[in-house]
Amino acid sequence: MLALRVQDRWPGQKGNIFCIREENGEWEPPVKEIERVPVIALRRYGKRLAVVLDRAKNKRCDFLFLTKQYKTREGEYDQIFWRTQQALRERRPKVKLTTYYAGDLNIIVDISEKYAWRFPESSIEKAKLPVGDYALKGDNGILAVVERKTFDNLLAEFGKMPVFHQQIGELSSYRHSALVIEANYSDFLNPNKLKFYNPLFAAKAIAELYALHPKLTIVFAGNRKLANEWVYRFFSAVNAHEGDIPHEKVSEIIEEYGDSPETSGGVYFEIKKRIIDDLLPEFTIPIMKETFPDVPVATIKKALNDLKKEGVIASYGTGRKSCWKKVGGSHVC
Repeated sequence: MLALRVQDRWPGQKGNIFCIREENGEWEPPVKEIERVPVIALRRYGKRLAVVLDRAKNKRCDFLFLTKQYKTREGEYDQIFWRTQQALRERRPKVKLTTYYAGDLNIIVDISEKYAWRFPESSIEKAKLPVGDYALKGDNGILAVVERKTFDNLLAEFGKMPVFHQQIGELSSYRHSALVIEANYSDFLNPNKLKFYNPLFAAKAIAELYALHPKLTIVFAGNRKLANEWVYRFFSAVNAHEGDIPHEKVSEIIEEYGDSPETSGGVYFEIKKRIIDDLLPEFTIPIMKETFPDVPVATIKKALNDLKKEGVIASYGTGRKSCWKKVGGSHVC
């Protein structure tokens, strides 16, 4: 667990809050829980641990972990700063890209590529790839894979979509993968450029690729030169991120909590879904609090009032005797 001593409940206008990490589980003086909020996303970006909370306000923040050398003695110490999205906007700190990389890349080009893209200051190897046309090679295997398509190539794939879905399904199984097209999206909506398909079919086919392969990055680069440039920068960023050594505590937190689950809109939408699908035809606010113990009462009431406006539920009574009922059921409150 990450436990920090801070000066306030939220950085607010202060911009940054300096934090002191608690090393043990017993706090002096004893602490009292003020608020408990579900976490939607937990991600590492370089030395930053980015957190997104499931609430309407004060939801995005990050913790910057720095390791400094003592000036007067040997050894290192940690500096931790708690920062909010608003503070980063207002203070406009000097921008330093997390994925800056200036070294050589090890790139594998599939043997079927006759006129391969060029990658300056990179080690190029020709080999048969299991999928894709270009791959970024790391110490422990392939880090990223890219499938290249020209305008005519993608049109040809429209005629065999089931096979194409299998191919890019394998492509998207890699953590970093992309389908890069040497054309603009507008080209596929231009009837003068389409020979066998109408623009409506092309638009639906492309939309299907996005919908069925959400983990795959699909890029309409415009032309061959820009597609080459995009892939070069993509490989450079992936290589930099893989080679970046995060702060020890950040690694521990990510490993302990794991990847953030996919969100369907947050706890607000979960409450609405549970009311409609799972709860009894009639219920009260105390029942809702028991069902969602970690959710603020304000969020529960907002979900109830919105469902009431939608005509899904109705309320009866006032004060402690009030209750809620799904529309269509008999009222016994």
